[in-house]
Amino acid sequence: MTANEAWQGIPAITPKHHFLADGGEMGEEIGAFDWSQTGLGPMDAWPLSLKTITRLVLTSKQPMCFFWGSDLLNFHNDAFRPMLGKRVDGALGQPFKKLWADVWENLLPYTRKALSGEGTWMENLPLVMSRNGYDEQTYWTFSYSPLHGDDGGVCGLLNIVTETTKTVIDRESLNAANGALAQSIEEAQRLIEDKIHSEEQQQLLQRELSHRMKNTLSVVQAIVAQTMRHSKSLAHASSTIAGRLIALSRAQDILSETSWASANVRDVVNNALAAHMDKDERFEISGPPVHISAQQALGISLAIHELATNALKYGALSNEGGRVTIRWSIGNDGAFSFEWCESGGPAVTDPENKGFGSRLVETIVASYFSGRGHLEYAPNGIVFRLVGRLHSGPEGVATK
Repeated sequence: MTANEAWQGIPAITPKHHFLADGGEMGEEIGAFDWSQTGLGPMDAWPLSLKTITRLVLTSKQPMCFFWGSDLLNFHNDAFRPMLGKRVDGALGQPFKKLWADVWENLLPYTRKALSGEGTWMENLPLVMSRNGYDEQTYWTFSYSPLHGDDGGVCGLLNIVTETTKTVIDRESLNAANGALAQSIEEAQRLIEDKIHSEEQQQLLQRELSHRMKNTLSVVQAIVAQTMRHSKSLAHASSTIAGRLIALSRAQDILSETSWASANVRDVVNNALAAHMDKDERFEISGPPVHISAQQALGISLAIHELATNALKYGALSNEGGRVTIRWSIGNDGAFSFEWCESGGPAVTDPENKGFGSRLVETIVASYFSGRGHLEYAPNGIVFRLVGRLHSGPEGVATK
């Protein structure tokens, strides 16, 4: 389409010679204003350029204002009136600096640039102004363009403006809401992950507890079955089983404090001997700090119970002068040795038949250490030696 084609069908408009014609409410105010009291002088003496820009601004539906002359007196159209707030009355003909005194320093750089002949553009410029009698945060997208007089010199500036306060605030609110939503989603995801991890840990704990219970029940079953098989009477079996289960329980108390991870050998020994500590010199206990697995701790506890029970009945703990030396050591390669040595008790002779207690100490306990155990019936007292290795893994970690 050519320019001539654009005019086709447009009816002829009767020209209105007065430049304030069709200027709306502000056209009437400009016509009624006494301009002779300003630096612009009477309206009849205005230059054609001022009349032209006035007509352009008044007939535009875009909010516009312009400032003209040495005092930069204000002109604006009807669309601009809401932006003035309570300043709308008396705004016409006011100097720029007086009308917008609260933001003058902010706008001065753009004003200077326009008056020097260079246009400016700003998007969402933040300005705190008091147009309604109180400070409020506002945002503006606008352009300042130089206005030229009849002689070609710059006589003022044109401000084509859109207030974007609501848009910016709505966007910030939306961003804040999106940020809060994203944070909520992240928090929800974290809670879900924590829940999944917690459930996994719970399942692991349940499996571990089931494993511990099975191991413990297996030991209890073996103790009961073997004790009943080798006991001379039900009363003897009941007493022996009770003692062995108490020893097992005491070892479990120590393991519970470490979540069944491992136990300190000295703690296991002291706990197992607690019922027999009738005087300080009765036991001599020595060995380096070392942790053993849960299963090995149960084994040592059961072994000490069997040895102490036998010593109380027949050996070093059956008289006032008997003593027991307990010592252990660990090698750099994880080798572990444990020794129980009695002295000062009644003379010892080899038994004709070994019962379950001997088998428990020599075989079952030793198996927990992947080693071997040996009971020696020396004349001065029973000696038990265990040689094996420390275990690491699910049952615990053995460390020096």
